Amino acid sequence: MFEHLDAVILARVQFAFTVSFHFVFPAFSIGLASYLMVLEALWLRTGRGVYANLFRYWLKIFAVVFGMGVVSGVVMSYQFGTNWSVFSEKAGPVIGPLMAYEVMTAFFLEAGFLGVMLFGMNKVGKGLHFLATCMVALGTMISATWILAVNSWMQTPAGHLINEQGQFVPGPSWWAIVFTASFPYRLVHTVIAAYLTTALAVGGVGAWHLLRDRANPGARKMFSMAMWMAAVVAPIQIFVGDAHGLNTLEHQPAKILAVEGHYEPSPDGASLFLFGIPDSEARRVDYAIEVPKLGSLILKHDPNAPLPGLNDFPREDWPPVGIVFWSFRIMVGLGFAMLGLGLWSLWARWRGTLYDWRWLHRAALVMGPSGFVAVIAGWITTEVGRQPFTVYGLMRTAESHSPLAAPAVAASLIAFVVVYFFAFGAGIYYLLRLMAKPPQPGETQPPSRPQRAAGITPAASGAGTEH
Repeated sequence: MFEHLDAVILARVQFAFTVSFHFVFPAFSIGLASYLMVLEALWLRTGRGVYANLFRYWLKIFAVVFGMGVVSGVVMSYQFGTNWSVFSEKAGPVIGPLMAYEVMTAFFLEAGFLGVMLFGMNKVGKGLHFLATCMVALGTMISATWILAVNSWMQTPAGHLINEQGQFVPGPSWWAIVFTASFPYRLVHTVIAAYLTTALAVGGVGAWHLLRDRANPGARKMFSMAMWMAAVVAPIQIFVGDAHGLNTLEHQPAKILAVEGHYEPSPDGASLFLFGIPDSEARRVDYAIEVPKLGSLILKHDPNAPLPGLNDFPREDWPPVGIVFWSFRIMVGLGFAMLGLGLWSLWARWRGTLYDWRWLHRAALVMGPSGFVAVIAGWITTEVGRQPFTVYGLMRTAESHSPLAAPAVAASLIAFVVVYFFAFGAGIYYLLRLMAKPPQPGETQPPSRPQRAAGITPAASGAGTEH
């Protein structure tokens, strides 16, 4: 039934499907862990119950998101051995230790303190509980650092040697492998994206409850904090994205040219194609809406700077132009929409209508999922833009695949789709149910001392009888 399909394409689709599911959960948990840390710090400093209530509210959501991220990540990692065994064999000496470092540092740190964070608020002292929250937040950041180090090495490989068996092996220094040319840009861009994703999700939830009860103190506080984050961080992200694009142009020029739709070189300054339909067979962008010179101004900061074209590169080294052309525009369009929402919230705050402007609340509600869409679009741009290579310029995707027949890969792909939609669909439904409930008043101040743990509470005097 599936014999006529390409096993490599099926394996790529399977990995893309599982990574897309996985990526949204760490993006949310990275930002949410830091948000919980800020909430608890404000609670401990001010003693205001609204921060305690929001901490408890979002802690339940974080627990579900974190669990779904762990499960989806474990499933994804098995594909390195099943569908991409040649890649694992060749690149394993480099990426294997990096991923092991992530487990030994970040995952152990998170696992060690997660239980205290989730269940220890009334069991341990407030200082120790806050330390646990900080350690979980730090663990999510360390995890992102190691995973992005792996990805950055695949994008801009450096610091390795190639042995007689054709394997990538560490060179004289691991730091050259970790701190590749694209790593700092990728790390900052991704972490800020996680913060923006969380801010928009929190703002969307706050807007939902403000539309039903503008007097709810928890909804007002979470909406205000989220809008501050969007207003401050969105312009920073645009600046960081520009720097990341310039770095990519230097080290992966074919990716940027595909993103921009530039088939022909532009010796006198390149236009910016706002929209259009790339046609790689004809090597042009049809129905293009373009702004002359703006492409060179953005990419070179000089409107007359020359730019090469995809035609300057071998056809077999081009990434899929149509996919990255549109995924990039989705990401950038949503980024500017986030900036617009942040500026709108500043205007409303200045007018004193932040909690009363229902159209602002509706816009924030619509923008609530936009961070997740943007990070997926950004991931597609990065990973599809790296094609046709797994290790950029050194190892092709077609050479990285396991010797599997198409029907075997197709069967596992179908199984993944069915299981994921049922399992993670139920999890997402549960998350939406949690978010639909408004934050309720609860504890108004930090616990002055921990409660005794079960099993060590002494019996009341005279409670027993002699036998």
